[in-house]
Amino acid sequence: MTLPLQEFPLAMLIGIGATAVMDAWLLLLKHLGVPTLNFAFIGRWVGHLFRGQFAHAAIAKAVPIRGELAWGWLTHYAVGVAFATVLVSLQGADWVRSPTLLPALAVGVCTVAAPLLVMQPAMGSGFAASRTPTPLKNCLRSLANHTVFGFGLYLSALAIALISR
Repeated sequence: MTLPLQEFPLAMLIGIGATAVMDAWLLLLKHLGVPTLNFAFIGRWVGHLFRGQFAHAAIAKAVPIRGELAWGWLTHYAVGVAFATVLVSLQGADWVRSPTLLPALAVGVCTVAAPLLVMQPAMGSGFAASRTPTPLKNCLRSLANHTVFGFGLYLSALAIALISR
């Protein structure tokens, strides 16, 4: 699984586009009164990673980091680009020229492992949000968000394919 250097800009655009689709989804949810992630907490977690601390009892109670909201957004988009790079590496340039939905959705759904198995435990919410008041609801919400991200991977690749024709 290697990505030719000339394919990376396309993977980057696909990742940025897919992350923006996910952000539009999160904005809609927020508008509907559904709680969404505070990206400052991601930035706080990343800031503490740079200081050598991986896990927290509760990230909301951790010492704030200068610029944490910006770090959170930067991390959010960098991870989106990384996931898109995995998709493009697995599917190849032919998929970018003629994208199909299933591989993009599959990668999107698989990306839910990151919050459930890494970020939530590291931020104090436990594996699969087990330390929250509504773990199943939170897991399903994460799955929905990452499915939307997968759909965004497809839409972004489709837009790029249509523009480049």
